[in-house]
Amino acid sequence: MSVICIANQKGGVGKTTTTVALAEGLSEHGKRVLLLDWDPQASLTISMGFNPDTLKGTGYDVLAGKIRNETTPAIGDVIVRTKNPNIDLVPASIELSQAQLDLVEASTRELVLRAMIEPVRASYDFILVDCLPSLGLLTINALSASDSVLVPLQADFLAMKGLALLLDTVIRVKDKINPDLKISGILFTMTDPRTLHCKEVIDVTKRAFGDKIRVFEARIPVTVRFKEAPAAGQSILTYASRSNGAGAYRLLTKEVMNEKS
Repeated sequence: MSVICIANQKGGVGKTTTTVALAEGLSEHGKRVLLLDWDPQASLTISMGFNPDTLKGTGYDVLAGKIRNETTPAIGDVIVRTKNPNIDLVPASIELSQAQLDLVEASTRELVLRAMIEPVRASYDFILVDCLPSLGLLTINALSASDSVLVPLQADFLAMKGLALLLDTVIRVKDKINPDLKISGILFTMTDPRTLHCKEVIDVTKRAFGDKIRVFEARIPVTVRFKEAPAAGQSILTYASRSNGAGAYRLLTKEVMNEKS
């Protein structure tokens, strides 16, 4: 069983798209997956076809109970079933934005998410945590609860410049809170191999980090299909199964599974 958080403090790099597609890819191999939406924007929840405003319970309700040392609701009380029988979801809503303040007052505030998911860890092959674009307490909780972190990185110079800050945060969490945490790898997203800039960013990143951090062979291309799929409540693997984007995420799935085997 493996907990993977998909994290990058920069927004718009494909974290949610990657979370949904990787879950679908793992399910194609018969793996049971729990998705955990850890972003107040609730993009993952919406992408899976749910309306955050009409849900009876979310991950925030469980988190708030843990902070108050209450036993209810448990995480199993807020898990919802998705269209895919192998994929479940802990949804989010805007209420999760309150968690940043709640956690400041909590004892062992970096470990609340770890305690939340512990009761269901054995029920799934993978738990994927979709993080918000921040390095605040919610993301620290995700890193503290995870076995590894997967970093989607837009093939853009400015996006690459922020990578060092994220990696520094991962190192600090590993040193002080979660010694087993490792970086699963860097995943290049929104790539266009026809442009020199894209090639240069990938080359520079490999030179700077490649000897210490895995860079996935999968390259996620720019395609309008990634914008269309969430509107249909589907992943790219079901919405456009034969597209280049779907093929890239299937390759990523194999790389992730080979790492865990």
